[in-house]
Amino acid sequence: MGKYIFDERNGLWYELQGDYYIPCLILSEEEIQPIGLWGQRHKRYLKKQIAAKKNVTEKLKTDDPMLWVQKMNEIQSRVRKIIYNEIIYA
Repeated sequence: MGKYIFDERNGLWYELQGDYYIPCLILSEEEIQPIGLWGQRHKRYLKKQIAAKKNVTEKLKTDDPMLWVQKMNEIQSRVRKIIYNEIIYA
């Protein structure tokens, strides 16, 4: 068998990676929805506002970097949900 195979039953192409064939999947352009300039600014503002409220500071970053990363990831996820609900899904 070659590096790429086509499965006629489901209409997908597969690529050989190591010992396994992995489906070649690509997101369509329709599913990518950029939030735009104002959405990015609003996201940045919310991120700073929530970080200040949760006491996630530069001092925390130097004292406990892993805790800072964890908290910032939580804030990022929360802000992303807010932005999507306010701008994209509204």
